[in-house]
Amino acid sequence: MISELFTLPQSMKVPAIGFGTYNAKGGDNLQMIKDAIEAGYRYFDTASLYGTERALGQAIKESGLPRELFFLASKAWTDEMGYEETKAACERSLNRLQTDYLDLYLIHWPKVNEEDTDWKERCQETWRAMEELVREGKVRAIGLSNFLPHHLDAILETATIKPAVNQLELHIGYSQEAAVAYTQSKGILVQAWSPLARGAMDNHPVISELARKYGKSKAQICLRFLYQKGIMPIVKSADKGRMLENMMIFDFELERADVQMLECMPQNTWQGEHPDFAIPKVKSNFNQ
Repeated sequence: MISELFTLPQSMKVPAIGFGTYNAKGGDNLQMIKDAIEAGYRYFDTASLYGTERALGQAIKESGLPRELFFLASKAWTDEMGYEETKAACERSLNRLQTDYLDLYLIHWPKVNEEDTDWKERCQETWRAMEELVREGKVRAIGLSNFLPHHLDAILETATIKPAVNQLELHIGYSQEAAVAYTQSKGILVQAWSPLARGAMDNHPVISELARKYGKSKAQICLRFLYQKGIMPIVKSADKGRMLENMMIFDFELERADVQMLECMPQNTWQGEHPDFAIPKVKSNFNQ
């Protein structure tokens, strides 16, 4: 069980590491999530886009553990944005997860496509719906995913509830220092998706040397780096041993010089799409 915690703006406590449920091609998501629960994970990140909400809800039900022990985060995709659309999308997510409330609900992506000139108004209307979901008790906290500073400012212009988190692609070799610093300056918790760069840094000599120096795995070095910067990693693995290994980052500390060296690594391991210029053209899994 992860005992280290981060505190959200609403004084909610969350485990310092979350488990992501992005669909592994050909994988058994239900068993993977059951294994993660058994390993001790209690924060689970899903989304309508992933098609894993039903598996997550079923795994929690079959665990026999009380719902209140879990922290469930889901997201509304671009085709679920807008006031009425977001309210309906949240209901679908709740039904798939077999729960009465979400602990955290995020806007998954700020823009529909590269030519989207109405994104700002759409984000603000979506946020208005999410604030109402909080007042209705269907969501405990609300936040953002893949929002850069100018996207975040659009939300803050009209928000009456401050975002609790902003989830970004973050890892050694793609640390997005400006976006992280700006988000943290607003008192918003930064979460990292793809915190291990999908293994892209496994053979880097600097990571290998630090692993030897601290007697830790390369993955643990990468995760500890983020944690020491006040960033919450969202990890994922189908291997039970790796699940346990990824949780064991709280019994050592990287020296400041080592953190600085990792911060200055070449930015060459970008894994995903850009929120303004390379937007995934996919649809949410309405019927999953």
